[in-house]
Amino acid sequence: MKEKTIITISREYGSGGRRIGEKLALALGIPYYDKAIIDMAAQKSGFDPEFIASQEQKVTGSLLFTLATTGYYTGESLHDQIFRAECHAILEMAVQGSCVMVGRCADYILKGKFDCFNVFIHADEEFCRARAITEYGVKPAEAAKVIEKINRQRARHYQYYSQQVWGAAKNYHMTLDSGRFGIDGSVEILKSMAELF
Repeated sequence: MKEKTIITISREYGSGGRRIGEKLALALGIPYYDKAIIDMAAQKSGFDPEFIASQEQKVTGSLLFTLATTGYYTGESLHDQIFRAECHAILEMAVQGSCVMVGRCADYILKGKFDCFNVFIHADEEFCRARAITEYGVKPAEAAKVIEKINRQRARHYQYYSQQVWGAAKNYHMTLDSGRFGIDGSVEILKSMAELF
């Protein structure tokens, strides 16, 4: 593995991308950033971390929404303010050294600034539904709708800020079917690939 290895993981809801990222970082002995990005963005922006987590992928440029939630308007939407704070956090973390980052357009934000290994994790509907139910407590009757809604939000958010298609193979060095290889198998594959990257 190179002296500085930054791995970004984008993922479909329920595919296990977050868990794969955690286990991969542990296997490689490098920091893992997911919720920590929200915490640092909160420090930089003054927004509550829970508020950022609830709003970060709900793209809207609505002036009325920004006024209603913050009480003032700075010339940029609330979601643009959150995205900007997350950009600063991601760049600051990348400067510090090797790491695994999950979500938040990290692949796009770091493009051209750092040599990153960009991965997209996906899985079949059955695998994602099972994980949504067991890992996140989603009701079985609602799982398909929840998965579709969250993936649609992620796709819209990614396209809005990157002008690229979320999940399109050309935007990543590797796409991986976690349903086929399982969580631990996916970690082993990515660990091997990271060492070759």
